[in-house]
This record gives sequence, structure tokens and C-alpha cells, in this order.
Amino acid sequence: MSQDHIQDQVYQASISDPETFWSRQAQNVHWHKKPSKAFQRSTKYLKKSNVTHDHWSWFADGEISTTYNCVDRHVLGGNGESIAICWDSPVTQQKEQYTYNQLLREVETLAGVLREEGVKKGEVVLIYMPMIPAALFAMLAIARLGAIHAVVFGGFSATALAQRIDASRPTAIMTASCGIEGNKKPTAYKAMIEEAVQKSSHKPDRTIIWQREQLRWDPVRKEDGQRNWQRLIKSARNRGLKAEAVPIRSGDGLYIIYTSGTTGLPKGVVRSAGGHAVGLNFSMKYLFGIHGPGDVQFTASDIGWVVGHSYIVYAPLLVGATTVLFEGKPIGTPDASTFWRIIEEYKVTTMFTAPTALRAVRREDGENSFFESRGQRGALKTLRALFLAGERSEPSIVEMYQKLLTKHCAPGAMVVDNWWSSESGSPISGVALSATAGLNFSSQDRPKPLPIKPGSAGKAMPGFNVRVVDDQGKEVKRGVMGNIVMGIPLAPTAFTTLWEDEERFYKGYMKRFDGRWIDTGDAGMIDHEGYISIMSRADDVINVAAHRFSTGR
Repeated sequence: MSQDHIQDQVYQASISDPETFWSRQAQNVHWHKKPSKAFQRSTKYLKKSNVTHDHWSWFADGEISTTYNCVDRHVLGGNGESIAICWDSPVTQQKEQYTYNQLLREVETLAGVLREEGVKKGEVVLIYMPMIPAALFAMLAIARLGAIHAVVFGGFSATALAQRIDASRPTAIMTASCGIEGNKKPTAYKAMIEEAVQKSSHKPDRTIIWQREQLRWDPVRKEDGQRNWQRLIKSARNRGLKAEAVPIRSGDGLYIIYTSGTTGLPKGVVRSAGGHAVGLNFSMKYLFGIHGPGDVQFTASDIGWVVGHSYIVYAPLLVGATTVLFEGKPIGTPDASTFWRIIEEYKVTTMFTAPTALRAVRREDGENSFFESRGQRGALKTLRALFLAGERSEPSIVEMYQKLLTKHCAPGAMVVDNWWSSESGSPISGVALSATAGLNFSSQDRPKPLPIKPGSAGKAMPGFNVRVVDDQGKEVKRGVMGNIVMGIPLAPTAFTTLWEDEERFYKGYMKRFDGRWIDTGDAGMIDHEGYISIMSRADDVINVAAHRFSTGR
């Protein structure tokens, strides 16, 4: 019997004894009030459906501030001069860097401003912004007050925005004068925001506008509650106004992220503060191999999506690493070399993007000459891993980049396909780059990871009890295609409810299998070694004479 790989040992420990496993991980973040236990199972009764179902919570009696964990604790721990954010904007030809000390100054001042403008603990603030540092300051400042942010992708239509205003009923909207998509002209946000507020039945008290020189928002109508963000900050600085971190209960919401629902109305996934901080802090080191100061994470996504929330903003800052905030596109800003320039310039150690982006690069640079030319002069040696998620990564793209990484990047560099969703908050499956962190979080080792299987999204991550079942909810044999589900509880980063809609949570995720499993809506299989392959959304699977064909085959 061969010794199990460390990743398999860690996974087993998390499933067989979640209480011990996650209590240990909870010691790696700062609690304003320490939880007495990690995991609590309970039942919920839904009046409308007349259904009772299993429910769970993490670190229920703990109190925590995510912003304190992302910013203050690094400053207090002596890492204030480490770089927190590198903003790189090829669309404006601008670059900025912020240390943790500077980030704290920005965030505590903005939190003071928001409090003065009427934002209170537990209220919602909607963010509609481009990929600029102020957007990150906004997320962290809202969380600092114990308020809840709802980020809407900058570029969504006024109708989609109005829907989300009505669903979350924000006290304030934080926005910018414009967004810049690739090499196109700036898009004014003024008309979009004003039309959305006009269409929605809920009217936010304040709209706070970050003025960008590329296209200003004029006039700023004070009588309509509009405010110039930079002016508010200037006034606050002159008065020494700032706000301390406000802890909230572990189960309270940190943010709402909307995913498109099948019925057309967006579903508000709620992220609980405590589980989110513990689980993301863990995943950043364990899965992504980002240990802390000196490591650099480049996530080419947008803060409007869950990948951006988790791996542009929260996870890198939780561990005290550097995050690259990129306002550009994989191609056209200025060309298909832009990703590789960023790796070289910021000494990126882990990159995370979507297969779509790499397909675009491949179309523009079929010979990989941009990658090769940088690689040949040793400019990409810092890169340890390229993570892919967002849709299925076809084996050809994994294999092509694996060859490039082996040739030009850090020794043992690998392509890691991983699978997850807005609901899970962090990867449900992948291959861990620092598996020993699962046994001892202070370990600096980077043992040889599990091998990659192109076409598979790795193995289940700690806390996610992934199974494959038939349409009756019965488990199928390994290697057989079926519905991918998860046992209760989900890992701590995952949702436990939808915003103000318990009924929809049950109907959308539990009802199909009578509350026994959480339905992911994905179809696929788990092979004999435990590798998970996601073939398609369950509704894309064509059932032909009892043979299942998937769009991913």
C-alpha cells in the first residue's frame, strides 16, 4: 500500500473531522472574539414550502473584521512596508503601488467618510466600478464599518443594475465617472447609474463618484445625493477623520454577489464573514502556494466576479501578499504579450485566469513568440503556477502551457485547472501547491504536488464533500458520469443561504435531491484516483437512449 499523497491526507482529515480541522485553520486569522467551536449543524423550517432541512454554520459565536485581517494586522505585525497592491492599467497608461501602510490610510479615511455619509453596520453599499485601486478601497472600507458590499460588474446595463438595486436596497452607491473596456473609448457611467436609480423603486441616499480624468462626471448633483469622492477624502484628511474596524458576527454577511438566476431574477449569494476569512486565508497558501509577503498573485479577472472578490482582493491581502490589479485585456492592450509583461514586471509567482483569455492569446500569437522571447531571457522564472477556471479547460491548452512553464518558469511550475462557483467562494477542486500547509499552516515547504491530468479539474479541496449521483440521488460508481453534488456541510467559504430568500436557496440547491445533497448543477465524473472532471452544466447533457453525451467531450 503506497503512502497517500499529503493532499489526500489533508482532505481525509477535513471530511472525517471538520471540527478539529477548521478549528485549527481558524487560529490563523485574528478574531475580535474567538469562536468556541468551528462547526454547528441545525435545521431550518421553511413556512411557505412546509419543509424542514439541514442547515450549518461556521464559527457561530466568533466575531471578526475582514478588513482588520486584510490590512491592520499586517501593519501591526511589522509588514506595513510590504507592497499590497500593484495597479497596472495599460488602458490609461497608468501604474500605482500601495504598501499595507498606505492601504490602511486610504481605507480608514474612506470608512470615516462613509460613516459620515450615513453608512451603518449591516447596511448594503452597492459598488459599480472599473478595475482601479479606489474600487478595492471601497470594498475594504465598507467591510471596515461592518456594512455589506454588493459589487456589480462595471459595464452591466442600467436595467440589470436597477434589478440589483431593488434586490439589495443599498444605502449608497460607490461608482466612478467612467470605465474603459480594452482599447475602446471610455464609457460614461453617469447615464447608466442615473437611469438605473430612476428605474429602481429603491432610491439610495448617496451616489459617491470617483472622478477619472479620462472622462469626468459633470455635473455632480448634490441635491440628488451625488458626491465627489476625491473631495470628500480631501476634507476628511484635513480633519483627521478615520474609522476603526468594526467586528461583526462570524455568520453575518460580508458581501452579496449576484449570479444570474434561471428565472431571470438575479440570485444574491451571501458570503459569511468568519468562514470566508478562514477558508480563503487557508486556500491562498494551501492551494495557490502564496505564503505571504514576497509572493505575488496576478488574477486576471474583474472584481465584479467571484474570482475577483476572492483572489484579486481578499485572499492575497489576508495572507499579506501582493496582488496585481490589472485594468486591461489579454489582447489589444496593446497586444498578446501583456500578461507576460506583467509576470516579468511584478515578479508574479502565481497567475490565475480563464481559459477564454488564453484562447484569445493563442489566436493572436499562435507560435507563443511573446512567451518564448521573454522566457528565453529568463524573465518568467518567478512563475510557479498558472491556475485556470471559469469554464472547462480543454486538454490542448493545458498541455501547451504546461510545456511553456516547464521550459521557462520556476522549477516544477504547473498548470492547475480548478473548478468552483460564486456559491462556493473558493475552488471546490484543484491540485494543492503547498499541501503541507494543510497539516501545519506555518510550514514553508512546497512538496511535490499531485500530478496533473489534463481535462480534469484536480481533486476535491478540504471541506468539500464531492460526490456523483444519478437522477434519483444514488451514488454512481467511480468513472461513471452523473450529477455532481456535495454533502452538508460545505467548506467555510461557501454560502449557507441566498440574500433574503431562504425558499429559493432550498428550491435551487437542495430540493432536487430532497435536502440530502447540495446540487451544483454540473455534470461530470470522479475517476478511480479521485480526480474530478466537469463535463458541462447538467442541463447541457443530452440523454440519448440512456447514454450520456456531454458538450465537454
